[in-house]
Amino acid sequence: MSDPRELSLTWTSPQPDVAYVTLAGDLDYDSADALATAVNGMLESDSVRELRLDCAGVQYCDSYGLSTLLMVRRRTAEAGIALHLDNRGPALDRLLRVTNTLEHLTGRGARAREEQFDS
Repeated sequence: MSDPRELSLTWTSPQPDVAYVTLAGDLDYDSADALATAVNGMLESDSVRELRLDCAGVQYCDSYGLSTLLMVRRRTAEAGIALHLDNRGPALDRLLRVTNTLEHLTGRGARAREEQFDS
């Protein structure tokens, strides 16, 4: 395994109600809290209705990184903000499929899954 790459987050706002974050590096135990903290700060803004995470630069994601993505999904859903995981690489897609979280995190069938677990 190669040396861990520090996670960098680059925020832009292409539209007033859209936050776009480019992730680059490893989303893991050592770095995922930076994403969680940044998203928590973004949630304080009432103007954002959509959060797009550009995952093309994510080289590695461990279980803590996945847990952080799930927390981000939960927090954005609670705030009524649409979450999109754009440009997922094959490794991240595989992790999401193997853990059965792909549909939940990408929104396809997410509402039905949430209702199933709320019962």
